[in-house]
Amino acid sequence: MTAVADKVTWRAGAGLVVFVCFLIASIEGYDIQSFGIAAPKLVRELGLDPAQQGWAASAATIGLVLGALIGGWLSDRLGRKPVLVAALAAFGLFSLATAASTSYEMLLLARFATGLGFGGAMPNLATLAAEISPPGRRGATITAIFCGMPAGGIVAALIARLAGPQLDWRMIFLAGGLAPLVLVPVALMLLPETRPAPEPTADRNLLRALMGEGRAAATLLLWAVFAPTVTILYLSLNWLPTLVVDKGLAASEGFAAAMAFNTGAVIGTLALGAVSDRLGWRWPLTLAYLVLAAAMGGLALAVHAGPIFALSALAGFMVVGAQFALYALPPQLYPPQWRAAGAGAAIGIGRLGSIAGPLIAGGLRSAGATPGQVFLAMTPVALIAAVCLMMLGRVARAEAE
Repeated sequence: MTAVADKVTWRAGAGLVVFVCFLIASIEGYDIQSFGIAAPKLVRELGLDPAQQGWAASAATIGLVLGALIGGWLSDRLGRKPVLVAALAAFGLFSLATAASTSYEMLLLARFATGLGFGGAMPNLATLAAEISPPGRRGATITAIFCGMPAGGIVAALIARLAGPQLDWRMIFLAGGLAPLVLVPVALMLLPETRPAPEPTADRNLLRALMGEGRAAATLLLWAVFAPTVTILYLSLNWLPTLVVDKGLAASEGFAAAMAFNTGAVIGTLALGAVSDRLGWRWPLTLAYLVLAAAMGGLALAVHAGPIFALSALAGFMVVGAQFALYALPPQLYPPQWRAAGAGAAIGIGRLGSIAGPLIAGGLRSAGATPGQVFLAMTPVALIAAVCLMMLGRVARAEAE
């Protein structure tokens, strides 16, 4: 093991570090589901119109895009740990501010700032995981951490299901704010600093780091894989229950499809990370996108609950598993002093898909598309990701040679 990994074992144990990072990731998954759960009561109490609701729902994502870019850049200068802990505190405090919101303007600002915190944390989680892991366990470590996101989504859905209609929307965000603040001292005590020692002669120009020394093709292809992946993911997270109900099934079956998607996501995240460590990432992830394309086509045709649940689980397995397995790639494509910045740029660009996915579904439905046609529209998106991933594999192999 590396000196960094030895230090981790001595201070806390690598497994404990992974668990703390898993908890941090789960808080974002909880928050992603929380806004949708809170929206009906929140919208009514604050008197939001549909346009205001849409902006409030998107504000955290916009903040996340900026936060990922800024957080990765700062991390390579100030260290992984201080930026990650600051981001953790920020999204805790601003989730509490969301719970305290009494106006549209206050809500919008709180959600945007919450997204900044999430964005600052994500590239640091990915980079920290890569730097505490032996090379042969890197993918498994990163995916073990990020399967916290669908797990957090499951927790939020279960809370809403068990609490029922009497659940106060402010309590949802209060819980989502207190949890990260409780984790702040834990992270301070247990997380290591893994940033390489500063090199006075190292190039600090972000554009050259991403595009220079022959990395432009790899960077653009990496972004071209991230963006369609997140597009499919967020369309599914936001629209799967609605599309299932619009096929003529009961609301409870829409909820069950979402649960199947998230359950498949947890399993797929762990499985694809482990397989990528053993076989390399190119062929397993390419196959995952091809199966994902088939699953979305299957959802377009399915009309009965059983096949819809199975295909939802399969889609979650592939898209979320591939999404988090991709987080292992930036540390392999960029030099140590730019690992977090490279991860932050890929995550930030990819998260544009989280805005595009729900908008595509809404636009198609408004234009008269059936639920099946919405699912079918995601099939070529998955195929585009597969092609770009294959090209990225060739570019990365050529650069290694």
